[in-house]
Amino acid sequence: MAAAVPEFYCNPTQLRDESLPTFSKQDLKADQARDPLIALTIKALTANQREILLTNSPDGARLVYKEWERLKMLDGVVYRRGPSTSAEETQQLFLPTKHRESVLRSLHDEHGHLGAERTFKLVRDRFYWPCMRAEVESYCHSCLRCIQRKTLPTRTAPMSHLQSQGPMDLVCIDFLCLEPDASGQGNILVVTDHFTHYAQAFSTKDQRAPTVAKVLMEKFFVHYGLPRRIHSDQGRDFESRLVGQLLELLGIQKTRTTPYHPQGDAQPERFNCTLLNMLGTLSNTEKQSWSRHIATLVHAYNSTESDATGYSPYRLMFGREARLLVDLAFGLSLDQTSVASHRNYVDRLRKNLASAFEQARLTSGNREQRNKRNYDLKVRIQDLQPGDRVLLKNLGAAARQKLADRWSSQVYIVCKQLPGLPVYQIWPDGKAGPLKNWHRNHLLPLREAVRIPVGDELSLPNPPAPRLPPVTRSQQTRAVEESERDSEEESFCLDWMRSPEPEEVIAVPERWESNLRPEAPEFQLEV
Repeated sequence: MAAAVPEFYCNPTQLRDESLPTFSKQDLKADQARDPLIALTIKALTANQREILLTNSPDGARLVYKEWERLKMLDGVVYRRGPSTSAEETQQLFLPTKHRESVLRSLHDEHGHLGAERTFKLVRDRFYWPCMRAEVESYCHSCLRCIQRKTLPTRTAPMSHLQSQGPMDLVCIDFLCLEPDASGQGNILVVTDHFTHYAQAFSTKDQRAPTVAKVLMEKFFVHYGLPRRIHSDQGRDFESRLVGQLLELLGIQKTRTTPYHPQGDAQPERFNCTLLNMLGTLSNTEKQSWSRHIATLVHAYNSTESDATGYSPYRLMFGREARLLVDLAFGLSLDQTSVASHRNYVDRLRKNLASAFEQARLTSGNREQRNKRNYDLKVRIQDLQPGDRVLLKNLGAAARQKLADRWSSQVYIVCKQLPGLPVYQIWPDGKAGPLKNWHRNHLLPLREAVRIPVGDELSLPNPPAPRLPPVTRSQQTRAVEESERDSEEESFCLDWMRSPEPEEVIAVPERWESNLRPEAPEFQLEV
């Protein structure tokens, strides 16, 4: 018959915490005698003179003075009468300073990392010292494991907006991934004009860089002209060497969001939701060939008035409203004026566009201010300073695991804040690594952060060259495939850069080094 109590629990040596040794009465008595505050308390209790605690008293003596009625000595060891939570009276050991950290480590770090209140109750039932609650709370709140796992992300950066001055001043791009249809199309490249909200969507079979470059050149640039800036996330397709070279040759400035921050490319992200809802309203038969319906649905979106501007994207882009089938059916025309010459049409179009642009700026500005005001009400603004130590939010696939930490274990140092943006440059503390640009909402400042001396700029040492590991056979195979892909991209680039004469080709080096910086360009928000 099995014993009611397992043998393991009957052996006290197996239950002993190796990090916390056992102390005898004599050990505790000696440790208390060596502690200045407890030694003074022993002197006062022995002489039964409370006022001794107020003469030449160390820190905390006045708090001990207030607890005089609850202090007593048992076998030469000082105790305090604890709170009465049951019929029996509890005795709290007056804990010497040298043992406090080990006790907190045992009751917090090695006791499941419970919260500050639960840890304090465990300590309070057993020990006493002045300002015990504050010290327990400080210990728990500065526990790195608790910070990594338990600290919830909060809004700490105010809302900011990208600014554009007119059509094709800023174009935003993004990919939308769907289930493949009957033709094998499973991706949509979304291109939106930031000022007019005019959108175009092109179905593709993949998200590779040659596809992005070909679609932008053949289906957007040749119809609408070259934009001044293109903004995207940090997808490999948009940050590839091929796309960077193409935009550089065309004189287009490339900017990008910080990692894992889709709010930095909000306009195409919002259009993705609208387009998904429109595609979702198709019948089950039509959904099997959804790529055939994209152009019609996007045209319907462009011909509808936008709440952000007060005009339809089509009108702001072309200066007139789109003529729909219902207009033809009923003989309607939203443009009632007629012109006698091209010059009159141009003059009228210029006046109409100037008026529409001004009204769109006013409406868009009012909407942005309202959104910013409502958003910032829930923001706990906390700026970071150069030298602050921060943790980086765990993002990506690993962060979706239920037992994963919310924050990384690597500590980073803040170098500087990008002008006008809630974006900070950070670099890993204590190890070599590149500078990274991260949004403020993805950074967690450590309590009592250690500051390092900095001037106007934080001087960073040159990181040592990494030691390359031996190349395996699978890595060699992968390198060959990537080399073939690069050659395919270069051939596409040469095809597009051909001059009108068939025999003359603009000279493009075999390995063209891009001038794009590894970090995101510092673009200014215009007021």
